[in-house]
Amino acid sequence: MRTIVIAIDGPAASGKSTTGRLVARRLGYLHIDTGAMYRAVTLRALEEKLPLEDADRISALAEKTQLRLEKGDNGVRVFVDGREVTQQVRSAQVTRSVSAVSSYQRVRNVLVREQRRMADGGGVVLEGRDIGTVVLPNADLKIFMIANVPQRVERRKKDLEIAGVDVDSVTLEQEIRERDRLDSTREASPLRKASDAIEVDTSGMSIEEQVDFVVARAKEIIEGGGK
Repeated sequence: MRTIVIAIDGPAASGKSTTGRLVARRLGYLHIDTGAMYRAVTLRALEEKLPLEDADRISALAEKTQLRLEKGDNGVRVFVDGREVTQQVRSAQVTRSVSAVSSYQRVRNVLVREQRRMADGGGVVLEGRDIGTVVLPNADLKIFMIANVPQRVERRKKDLEIAGVDVDSVTLEQEIRERDRLDSTREASPLRKASDAIEVDTSGMSIEEQVDFVVARAKEIIEGGGK
């Protein structure tokens, strides 16, 4: 059976990571969490105590850092230089810092090259903020997920609580709005919807409904032979 490339983009906490993981599981595809890759570089920059405004040193660090993603029982497992950092990359400090790191073109060049290599041959679901516009503009299926801010705050708060991190809703809303501003206005690959992407507002949708929608669109393409 034909395998395709699925690109899922959207702002923070719009539901794309969970949806991407479950869509990949349903189709038997590889899920590539590109945001986790940027978080991994951000974690290393924080560990090295590099100033977040030092684009040159952070970019040099990204170029020599070995990243690996593996399938896990509960999602993608993230490894940096052979060390698992799946939990660490979801910390509040990394979340607050990742937009700055991901804005640097040299960092993006390194990770985009790796993402394209992983997607070569199809059978993958990639999710992030510039997959359908920059990383894989020829993806067979492009989804752009959105959700209202209160819903996104609730989702992020639940994720952090599961990870054992207690953050108040007001702080989370401020961080999400600032993340939106940075992601949408950055010079390198800003967050935007591809002209041929299907926009899905997940505010009132369950995860199962989101997954069913994307899988149905994917099967139409797989069985129909076109986009």
